[in-house]
Amino acid sequence: MNPLMEVASAIQLAVAPAFLLTAIGATLTVMTNRLARIIDRFRVLNEVRSKLSNDDLLELNMLRLRAKWTHWAIALTTLSALLTCIVIASIFIGTEIQFNFDQFIAFLFIGAMSALIFGLISFTREVTLSKNVVKQ
Repeated sequence: MNPLMEVASAIQLAVAPAFLLTAIGATLTVMTNRLARIIDRFRVLNEVRSKLSNDDLLELNMLRLRAKWTHWAIALTTLSALLTCIVIASIFIGTEIQFNFDQFIAFLFIGAMSALIFGLISFTREVTLSKNVVKQ
């Protein structure tokens, strides 16, 4: 196969992970916005800590817990994005140096999907905790 065809093939292989990377980026934007809102609310309550009711103290603790879950969601989703970037780079490097990275790429992709799954599970946990704010 000529070099131009090899590069074209590598680009075709890298397109799907690149779209995945875009989706992960959008997901990270949502997660970081939620974390920012949690932090803002925590700061508001923490500024008047001496005047807080028991419900407000419970909310502070809930905000801490939600921030922890959101932090893990962001960290794991970011790890997924990083591994996806390495997958894309490995596709091109493998093409250029004529080395078969298939198993390495498969391992990285499984790692990326695992991190994304656990990141989304963590995010789902935080969303579940946030619904406790709405009193029934």
